This record gives sequence, C-alpha cells and structure tokens, in this order.
Amino acid sequence: MSIMLSRINRRTVTVLAVALLALFVPAESRAAAPHRVSQLQRDVDALRDDGITGASARLETPHGVQTVRSGVGDLTTGQPVAADGYLRIGSTTKTFVAAVLLQLAGEGNLSLDDTVNRWLPGLVRGNGNDGQRVTLRQLLQHTSGLPDYIGDVVPDLSAAGYRANRWTTYTSRQRVALAMKHQPSFAPGVGWEYSNTNYVLLGMVIEAVTGHSWEDEVQARILRPLRLTRTHTPGNRPFLPGPHARDYQQFEPGGAMTDTTVAYLPFDADADGSMISTAADVNRFFTALMQGRLLAPAQLAEMQRTVEVPAGRGFPSGTRDGLGLFWTPLSCGGGYWGHSGDGFGYLVWPATTPDGRTTVTVSLHSRPGDESTATRQTQDVTALVDRALCSARRSPTST
Repeated sequence: MSIMLSRINRRTVTVLAVALLALFVPAESRAAAPHRVSQLQRDVDALRDDGITGASARLETPHGVQTVRSGVGDLTTGQPVAADGYLRIGSTTKTFVAAVLLQLAGEGNLSLDDTVNRWLPGLVRGNGNDGQRVTLRQLLQHTSGLPDYIGDVVPDLSAAGYRANRWTTYTSRQRVALAMKHQPSFAPGVGWEYSNTNYVLLGMVIEAVTGHSWEDEVQARILRPLRLTRTHTPGNRPFLPGPHARDYQQFEPGGAMTDTTVAYLPFDADADGSMISTAADVNRFFTALMQGRLLAPAQLAEMQRTVEVPAGRGFPSGTRDGLGLFWTPLSCGGGYWGHSGDGFGYLVWPATTPDGRTTVTVSLHSRPGDESTATRQTQDVTALVDRALCSARRSPTST
C-alpha cells in the first residue's frame, strides 16, 4: 500500500513496477537484549529481501532503544543506511497539522464544526464542491468528499516526468483550484476518501485563524516545546540535510531505480506532506501526543474519535481514522495509533501504543512499481510493527 501513490495510480491509470534487489549488506543494531534485536533485525532484513534498497526501524520502550538497519543507503557507493538519518515523513505531517488545529479549538479560536467558508470564504466551490457544507472536522477526518489534487500535479508518471517536474512549485490556493476542477467523491459527511486537499485547506485555515503560516505554528507549538531540533518544515526547499539515505523509485515494470531523494515539490511542499524529521524525533512526537503533552484531554479525545476506513483503500484490515491519526488493530489485542507517510521513493510508518510508552518508526528508502509488491512490502512493515509492539507487551522487562 502506498497511500499517495495509489491516489496517483487511480488518477493516471498508471501502475509503478517492482525491483527485487538482492542487497546483502551487513546491518547494524543497537539494543540491550539480543533476542529482541534479533527479531527486529530479521524483520528489517526481510524488507531488504523483498526488494527494499534500504530500511531501518527504531523501537523505543520504557526499558531502552533498539535501532536496526539493513540494505544500503546509496546504490552507487554501497554505503549503509544512515543511523537515525533525516527522513521525508510525507503525510505524517498531517498529524502535526491536526494537533495545531485541535490546540486552536481547545483555546476557543475555532470550532471543529466551523465550515471551510467561515475561514476561507469562496475558496471551495465549483463542480459540486461547496465550502459552506464542509466542516473542519470533515477535512481532518477525510469525510469531506473533496477531490484530491495529487493526480493533477503528476502530468507524467515516469523517471523523465519526475526530473522534468520536480522543481515546479504551487501555492496552496493553486493546489485547491486544481482539486476544484473535479467533482466531489460524495456529499460531505456521508463517506470516507483520503484526500490531500483536505490538509492543504487546513494549513490555510491555520493561517487565517492565527495570522501565521502553518509552518510557524507547528514550530512554535510543537517543535520548540518538544525540542524536536531535527524536524523541519522546508517548504519549497527540495534537499534533505545530511546524514540521510538516498530514496529510489522504480517507475516502469522491470525498469531501473531512479534516485528521487530530491523532493517532488508539486506534492512535497505543503501542509499535507512536506515535513522532514528523524525516527527519533517522530517517536518523541507521537509519545508526547499520546501522553497528553500537546493536547488537553478533551481535544485528544476528539482526535481519537474514529470512523471506519472502508476495505480496499490500501490500509490494514480494521483500520479506523481519527482526526489526523489512524488506529490499527494488533494481533495481540488492542491497537496502535500513528499516521504513515510516503512519496516517490520512501515510506515512513510510525506507530505508538495508546499510553505512548512503546513507539516504533519504520522507514523504507525505495518504493516498488507494481501494486502487488507495494502491498506485500507494506504487509511486511505492518507485521514488523505488530511483532514489535506485541513483543514489548508480552515481555515488559526485556528490551
């Protein structure tokens, strides 16, 4: 499953393909207990063996931290995946944005039941789209029915298209205008469909309410208080700081891997998916969120009020959507909270237990083309997360 790429596939009727690469580079691990590390290492090695050029996982429990990596971080030099390197976190950005919206709601600056028109009058209209009928809650929970702009900013889904269009910039208003060329998926509130347009609008709402950009508000309200010094809101700056692994996308069935480390600015530069972070910072953010250090109890409860994600949308079975936060069931009972992010050449999958005491972030540095392989690799990721969180529950004294 690639949430963002699956949207492109539906809109462009194009499928990306797989490269089953056999990259056997010794992986490193750091932990206090050999048994746990061995299982986590085996799971990350399985990702490498399933065609991922480079992968890593960082697991944090009350008893310690384990970091493992496998494959290579650079196909040309063969260097290993960087230890706690910088990552594009894609749609994980949405959870940061949602947290800011909920803080504003808790302060009485807005209501989740405000319409889009209340803050952005006249922006959402045309082809059956109506900002007078769509609420902020529906934007947060993908129940707005608003069309996704993503397909409109990928005119050529190929390696040549990536290189030719990656520098193109859009304003938030331009992204919304592209979406408004299409009819809504359903009437507001009567269905569920993931749409990046929802969070572009929420970024604009934050600015309308506060007078500051969503980036400034994320920095002031989340990054600085939590001391997430390696988390950035780069906007249209396309380069990853070092150290980092390189990202690779295969655009054609059986074709070569294309280095896509440089951001694709048409969709890597707004409130729906532009942020850069590290696994350590992402874990710290989700831990703080679950432990109530960012939101008052009433707002965290709102964030965790979920709706069912329909089957066949590329999410694990039983997934439910809150406000910028997904809940996924665990095989050992209960579930975890998180929000994955992906784009050309990368996938990040953070997950945390409801008490925030155990958190894991998995990162992949290549993406296959064909949908079946993408699905299988994502199943590998979710199996890793499930084993890590369930093992931590069964062995509370081990690390």
